[in-house]
Amino acid sequence: MKSFSIVLSRLLVILFISFLGCKNETSKDPTTKEAVEVLKDFTQYVNPFIGTSNFGTTNPGPIAVRGMANVSPFNVAGSQNLPLEKDSRWLSTPYINENPFLMGFSHVNLSGVGCPELGVILAMPTTGNLETNHLKYGSTYSEENATVGYYTNKIDKYNVKVEATATTRVGVSKYHFPAGDANILLNLGLGLTNEEGAMVKVVSPTEIEGMRSVGSFCYYKPEEAYPVYFVVRFSKPADKFGIWKKPRNYKGVEADWMTYNDETRIKENYTKEVVGDSIGAFMRYKFDKPSTVEMKIGVSYVSIENARENLEKETASKSFDDILTDAKKEWNTYLSRIEVEGGTADDKTIFYTALYHTLIHPNTLNDFNGEYPKMKTRETLKTDGTRYTVFSLWDTYRNLHQLMSLVYPKQQSNMIKSMLQIYDESGWLPKWELNATETTTMVGDPAGIIIADTYLKGIQDFDVDKAYEAMKKSATQLENNALRPGIKDYIEKGYLTTTTVHSGSVSTTQEYNISDFAIAQLAKALDKKDDYNTFSERAISYRKLFDKEFNLLRPKNDDGSWVTPYNPEAGANFEKNLGFIEGNAWQYTFMVAHDTKGLIELMGGETPFVNRLEDVFEKNQFDMANEPDINYPFLFNHIKGQEYKTGLKVNELLKQHFKNTPDGLPGNDDTGTMSAWAVFSMIGIYPVSPAEPNYALFTPVFDKITIHLDKNYYKNNELILSKKSTQEGIEIKVNTEVFDKHFISHETLTN
Repeated sequence: MKSFSIVLSRLLVILFISFLGCKNETSKDPTTKEAVEVLKDFTQYVNPFIGTSNFGTTNPGPIAVRGMANVSPFNVAGSQNLPLEKDSRWLSTPYINENPFLMGFSHVNLSGVGCPELGVILAMPTTGNLETNHLKYGSTYSEENATVGYYTNKIDKYNVKVEATATTRVGVSKYHFPAGDANILLNLGLGLTNEEGAMVKVVSPTEIEGMRSVGSFCYYKPEEAYPVYFVVRFSKPADKFGIWKKPRNYKGVEADWMTYNDETRIKENYTKEVVGDSIGAFMRYKFDKPSTVEMKIGVSYVSIENARENLEKETASKSFDDILTDAKKEWNTYLSRIEVEGGTADDKTIFYTALYHTLIHPNTLNDFNGEYPKMKTRETLKTDGTRYTVFSLWDTYRNLHQLMSLVYPKQQSNMIKSMLQIYDESGWLPKWELNATETTTMVGDPAGIIIADTYLKGIQDFDVDKAYEAMKKSATQLENNALRPGIKDYIEKGYLTTTTVHSGSVSTTQEYNISDFAIAQLAKALDKKDDYNTFSERAISYRKLFDKEFNLLRPKNDDGSWVTPYNPEAGANFEKNLGFIEGNAWQYTFMVAHDTKGLIELMGGETPFVNRLEDVFEKNQFDMANEPDINYPFLFNHIKGQEYKTGLKVNELLKQHFKNTPDGLPGNDDTGTMSAWAVFSMIGIYPVSPAEPNYALFTPVFDKITIHLDKNYYKNNELILSKKSTQEGIEIKVNTEVFDKHFISHETLTN
């Protein structure tokens, strides 16, 4: 049975000593409250296996806070792993909890995404004769365990124990070999990415360097494939080393001449570069007694030299145990920003694992020296702060960045600055950016929503004039608009039609509305009255797509007529349809939180509104794993006398979909969006309307929640939310004040 408890008692000793050493010290993290005492071990409540089943697409491998490197077990190749095997279906994770067959450990990965990418630079320890075919050297595994910053298992075929940890840019492994012949394989042909091509060079008996090509996320833009560089360093020199190359299988006349056709070529003691698709390198040892080898893999998206510098700066003088201690200490610093009291042990594990998942993406792109690749052209640029990447903004604009603004505002500020760097480099704000490429995945124009929301919450240490310019550009440029296809129709008609786009005309209109609402709110704050009026009017144009016959949204044709015949249920379960992206009318109609009062009027008043909202749940049209739906439970707070339904529905959804088990997420974590929903829902506040600095307020899971605020951005050291049972029901307090309203502003909350 797979567990998340600490594997070895010595780790507990290390942690105990580490935390004692932190007593009465102020955390080095600038976003931590002054003089915080890091004594409690919050990492004990994180179960890295949550989300590794049920298509949650997380992995249990160690990663630093927003790290570039992530050592994940790779078990999604080979017939032994069917039906959840990467080449037989759409699969976007290097690890699935129920799969039994391991091919190695990948060192750059994505967490909670819906498309296959990365999952490369695979290392695998074996024993006996050299075998380079992963289908033959793969093995079952057992004794698997994971905690924050640590993973271990035993590779059954070879009786090799593996341990792994990580720094920001370096994956670190420890292999415990039995006596006899041992091998460490570096396979550059296998991966989750759809790209091919690599280079490898054995530098010495203790070092390998190279590059692996990746890209084509969601099978888009193959022309923007890009390299990830690496340097591998071993604690013991190999007795023998070399490379392998598996050429393609030639056909026809050429094959007649090639007696070596389709055979793997082994080059022992070879020290020059080798390039190809199916290539790798090996280190061979002969141990006369059980022995341990530590392996460190530094990565970079700029150069081999930077990968080597990352490795040396972050790990050169540190042992595996030193690095593990540092990793846990860093994670504890961030997890301790929110302290919860009450609730069950499972509640705490679900909560802190969700918080852990929100601190993986966006993650670091720049190297230790500040260098990073420019958008598209890959020229080397340099940043003074942190350049973040993996902006899955269609997902994260709804709640994750609001959580960052409240709890980790310094990180959020750097994320906004990263978005503005992307604008400088490409001419557009990001849509779904990945490692300095724009994947253009999903619809809408989400970056400006996050920028406005951040600014209106008082995080204003970025160039707001540039940000406003960028937001307005995507909202007004009629030709060659990279972020808003069909904008001409949108401006002239107020909506996209079935002619404008082949699918998603209604939901894309709604996304543009929310972006325009964000521009209007920022315009108001910047005293741009004309823009405020213009974009406020544009923000409610979805009303033209509201059909009173169904009391739901409905797509229109180019001539203004309704699409007929019409089934409002069509589009669920990823069925393609004209009106909606990854959903149907039920799952999108209420996604207008910026205009809930307007929607209430369209539906004929509060009673029809509540009835229709309840229909979504009662008719099984609510999809917890689908972003457009996730603020629906909080809309009951708008209707007097119905507010209690918010707390009931949220509690029901938490119990149904969020569990302390591998399938404990409702589906794809979407780079932390589902986890952010759980964090907010368990502490009793939720940012219902993006770009509007207010929260729905309802009964939390825990008796008391203390959020340690960053005094560089907020007036107070901490925010306390609490609940207490009284004769009248549940009493909710914000700090020491009983709060009987159902919405609370960000300013009131933090002040």
